[in-house]
Amino acid sequence: MQLTNKLCELLDIRYPIVLAGMAGIPHMVQLVSAVSNAGGLGTLGAAYMTPEEIKDAIQAIRKLTDAPFAVNIFSNVGSDNYENFDAVNKELNIIRESLGILSPDKQEIWTPDHFEEQFHVLLEERIPVISSTFGLLSDYQVQQAKSLGIKIINKVTTVDEAIQAESRGCDVIVAQGSEAGGHRGSFDTSSRPSGANIGTMALVPQIVDHVETPVLAAGGIMDGRGLVASLALGAQGVQMGTRFLTSTESGAHPVYKRALLESTEESTVITNAFSGRPARVIRNTFVQHWETSRIEPLRFPTQNTLTREIRNVSARQNNAEYMALWAGQGTRMLTADQAAGDIINQIVTDARKILI
Repeated sequence: MQLTNKLCELLDIRYPIVLAGMAGIPHMVQLVSAVSNAGGLGTLGAAYMTPEEIKDAIQAIRKLTDAPFAVNIFSNVGSDNYENFDAVNKELNIIRESLGILSPDKQEIWTPDHFEEQFHVLLEERIPVISSTFGLLSDYQVQQAKSLGIKIINKVTTVDEAIQAESRGCDVIVAQGSEAGGHRGSFDTSSRPSGANIGTMALVPQIVDHVETPVLAAGGIMDGRGLVASLALGAQGVQMGTRFLTSTESGAHPVYKRALLESTEESTVITNAFSGRPARVIRNTFVQHWETSRIEPLRFPTQNTLTREIRNVSARQNNAEYMALWAGQGTRMLTADQAAGDIINQIVTDARKILI
């Protein structure tokens, strides 16, 4: 079993370590560049960025690294839906009042759909890798990307989704277990509000057995042991997000970083309260309040848009109780203020010791 494999050749990277595209975390250019410079594949989480912001970020990354990197976008956002809006907004007003925020009108809550423009920027900039979440690129989009030599990574949470991704022509499949932090790449959560909650160790070998496409393992993987275990399960590498959130280059809010470092394997829950889609977060007052209310949130992306001001104001007030503290289940293994390059070197060194 070798660390350098076909995945590394395919993505032109030294080590089979991919930074997750963590949408909503600001100022991530430094981290993306650092991971790529260290031999992994940095990924810009661009789903909530405007096309202009994405273009600026890509150009900034290219000033800091000559190595390949990826950009992640949401390929199946859906449209705003206001069913149950009044009940949801009334409950959120209780939180807004405690933070000193005015209640918005329904007309003020709308989510712009930038996907086509975002995708066009990625083609225009000829980025090395496009990473897709919540669904697949269309056949035509896949053809456009591949005609420019762009590789495609798709996140999945079931074997069926992996088979669909392979049929659509993706180059790498990310098998996201339920341990993963934040949103996972489930294609459809309408029939399963909590998503497909299959653990990484169970999910990875089943996907590997059903596809020929290289697989990345994701969810709860934090160190060299997790990398070696993933390789033993048949994956050709790992995708890691939470592990890098407390790194020196991370743009995560200081209060968010502190919450991560103070959390344990029991601290996180899967909730759709912040966005309308299931996501793993550190339980805080917002989550507890929503669970107590028993009100069904609006569907994504409307709930996400409706709660954004609460999350933003909480961050400005250094109040972790109403922020979305996305986190996986391996937070006891986090380190404070460690450079991303040192994290990768440590993972690789520890993995090689196990493989000897």
